[in-house]
Amino acid sequence: MKQTLIEQLNNWHEEEEYQKIVDLLKTTPDVEQSYEAVSLLARAYNNLGLYKEALHQLENIAEAGKQDPLWHYRVGYSLYHLKRYEEAAQAFHRSDQLETGDQSTEYFLRRSFQKAEKQKREQLRLARKKASLKRGDYIERKLPFSDMNLTDFWDDSEYARTSYQSDPPTDERIESIEKELGYKLPSSYIQLMKQQNGGIPRNTILPTEDSTSWAEDHIAITGIMGIGREKDYSLCGEFGSPFMIEEWGYPDIGVVICDCPSAGHDVVMLDYRACGRDGEPEVVHVDQEDDYEITFLADNFEAFIRGLVSEDEYDTSEEDKQHDVDKVMHGKFSPLLEELCSRVTEVEQMEQKIRSICARIVEEKGHFTFHANELSYVMYDVQFWLYTKSYPNTSRDQYVSAYQNIIAFGGEFGQGGYAPSFVTDWLDQRIKEGRIVQNDGILRLTNSFTEEIMKQLNEA
Repeated sequence: MKQTLIEQLNNWHEEEEYQKIVDLLKTTPDVEQSYEAVSLLARAYNNLGLYKEALHQLENIAEAGKQDPLWHYRVGYSLYHLKRYEEAAQAFHRSDQLETGDQSTEYFLRRSFQKAEKQKREQLRLARKKASLKRGDYIERKLPFSDMNLTDFWDDSEYARTSYQSDPPTDERIESIEKELGYKLPSSYIQLMKQQNGGIPRNTILPTEDSTSWAEDHIAITGIMGIGREKDYSLCGEFGSPFMIEEWGYPDIGVVICDCPSAGHDVVMLDYRACGRDGEPEVVHVDQEDDYEITFLADNFEAFIRGLVSEDEYDTSEEDKQHDVDKVMHGKFSPLLEELCSRVTEVEQMEQKIRSICARIVEEKGHFTFHANELSYVMYDVQFWLYTKSYPNTSRDQYVSAYQNIIAFGGEFGQGGYAPSFVTDWLDQRIKEGRIVQNDGILRLTNSFTEEIMKQLNEA
């Protein structure tokens, strides 16, 4: 391939214009015989999430790639996201043998081994459960929660009453919700909802044998959805089970029963894969941030409830910190942040500069938030520079409104919330310092402050 074409493809890669790479290489005459062209095409397919297409392209150049660590890495990356973890581990292991010390290879190698072992256990457990149900093994039944004191189970708050709690469900309401969901709700869940129909429990932590994106040994829930439609967090409410499956892409294996503190990026579900739509479901954790990874939690809903413990039993600071480090280093940028970064020509590797600064923030604070400190102010400055560079006629109200869509609620690379007063206080401070000026309602950075921001970025 010509050097100019390679440079163009690499520039598009840096700008995350992966479809342009695919479109060009598919029409380039030498793509079928050029090892480098096919490898770059596979990389673009991987970045577009088209892992089967990427793997197909890489298989076409398998003979030439035998001694190329990058070829093995890209094969492993495709297999990893296709959930073929054992094969992915083999590919990453070979890449590591050919070129030791690559951090990304080592990360995916470790994760592939972990997920392969977990996948084997999950397949074995489901097979045993299905076999047990087929045999009709006897299970002694008793009245749900008959020996459990539920008096202090719920944490009463205005938020819980407003967002979760509905009137006790009638038989007609239960039947209607089950029909809409397409699943029979477990008797233990119905029994608990008749005691209180949705809410926030006092104990919100469940110990786990497997690690998740939340922690090494437990998950956390925010609340339990009630049987209804009127509350935001009820089974068929605005953010209920159908919404999470249809809009967020959660697997259609049952019913979303609990939301989690990640603001939609992981949930707890009733899992009907083994028992069928009318059977007794298991309870699982599903992690949207990790390709909808499923982690077994409990044999049934009652066991799940009985397993909840107080958050006081866990010091999650290190797990929270590592979770946020992984988030800022690997999380996908919001569409707006991607757009803003793609238009930057003054600073090289803009995405990595942002990730580097945010990683330092996490190291200092232990979590990914911006407050009224020096590094946070750098990120407030950077976001404002990025936004007004693309949208120069921005007023104060327009920027404050747009701010939340850059990083605060940025999805994978996001904080899940923010304090508006921190943003407006930063803006007032910069205006007071004369670093941001306002003319006819339009905000802009001074030239000297723009140079200062770019210097900080280049040194990041």
